[in-house]
Amino acid sequence: MEELLATLKNRSNQSWLIGYNSEDFCQLTQDFISQFSQAKIQINNPKIILAEADPYQFLAAFLAGVITESSIFLGNHQWGKQEWQEVLNLVKPDLIIGLDHLKINFFNSSNNLIKTKELNQENNLAINLKHKIMIPTGGSSGKIRFAIHTWETLANSVQGFLDYFQINQVNSFCCLPVYHVSGLMQFMRSFLTQGKLAIVPYHKLKKETNLPKNVESFFISLVPTQLQVLLELYPHWLAEFKTVLLGGAPPWLSLLELARNHKINLALTYGMTETASQIVTLKPQDFLKGNNSTGQILPHAQVKIVDPLNNLLDCYQTGIIIIESNSSFLGYYPQINPTKILKTDDLGYFDSQDYLHIVGRNSQKIITGGENVYPTEVETAILATGLVQDVAVIGTPDNHWGQAVTAIYIPKDDTIFRETIQTAIQDKLSRFKQPKYWICVNRLPRNQQGKINLQKLDEIVIVHRERNSENIDNTASFR
Repeated sequence: MEELLATLKNRSNQSWLIGYNSEDFCQLTQDFISQFSQAKIQINNPKIILAEADPYQFLAAFLAGVITESSIFLGNHQWGKQEWQEVLNLVKPDLIIGLDHLKINFFNSSNNLIKTKELNQENNLAINLKHKIMIPTGGSSGKIRFAIHTWETLANSVQGFLDYFQINQVNSFCCLPVYHVSGLMQFMRSFLTQGKLAIVPYHKLKKETNLPKNVESFFISLVPTQLQVLLELYPHWLAEFKTVLLGGAPPWLSLLELARNHKINLALTYGMTETASQIVTLKPQDFLKGNNSTGQILPHAQVKIVDPLNNLLDCYQTGIIIIESNSSFLGYYPQINPTKILKTDDLGYFDSQDYLHIVGRNSQKIITGGENVYPTEVETAILATGLVQDVAVIGTPDNHWGQAVTAIYIPKDDTIFRETIQTAIQDKLSRFKQPKYWICVNRLPRNQQGKINLQKLDEIVIVHRERNSENIDNTASFR
């Protein structure tokens, strides 16, 4: 990785980091290189968790880990005690960067207590994981896993992005966490293409009084809830961006219409940690013409729609999404299982012009009275009423229906009750798709990328049912 270090040193003379000194960043990276090299003297291929709160220090440590060919795990400094315990049990790191109170000294004498057989297994695993980048993904289950990537898989994703947008350089405005693939890839695109990078965490951006200027050449990545807030706060500023990439969770129709009314250069995306971010994207010019699909396939990937027996489906036929890409992950830590073909849990279809439309997730499908209901469709209809701030739809056990469509929602204000929402969606959804139960809450358990935690949703339902244990009818409200 000497050429990577050479690139970093060359870039230290350029003002490519907006709001941060490029020379300081280069020196910071070299300091981490020294620290990681010292660690490698003590342990063959130490496992290093990066948990720096400061995004520039995090990225410097990330580059140092790649340059020293270490096994690096991207960590969230805001993980709670239980999450950290889960990660520590899984990874058993030799060094944690960024959290002094959790830092594990790689000189720890307890290593000597490992039995020879276990030590050999650990060494073999370490050799297999050399040069690897482990990126956390919680999915919708809430359980933390690490998708195994390499510098090459991430670089392949960057190349696909460049080819799709037919550009040679990417300037990124990053307000997403850099430990997540959506934030990390913004850094990768800028670094590998000699572009500029501005990092303003979202919580600071919402309070910004002096918005950064001259963003006409920049890409910015957002999740739907962030787009909604920024459209309310700074619609004209947002409209100045070259492209606003939108992903992380399904957007609702009224949000897309609002963005279109403000002439936002929106690019809906579909991708995941396992594919090093997007493999399908809608170009802004198509969005502004009224297209609400997820877009077309990027050059570095192939996407197919199949039935449960893996038979290829025709356009407009909904099925399981299968992805083949040279940016695909190598498996979930600690099991390396390289494959470029990924069978997802997502359902969708292609139209006649090869635009991908996402319907929902197969595992989240609700079967109620023998009918299939996809939460995304119901959520979109409820959000489109403008009566709720947020909503999540799940299936809950029901003695009569098998599963009952249940909406957990946050009303726009205290004057809005479920009867008003029910009336508003009566002619928007088939009767069997309309929620039978409604639960009003103050907040929904979403992560920073907008993904809902289904395990916590189930807990919310259990708590509300315990509080309302009396018999309830088919249009009950747990409010």
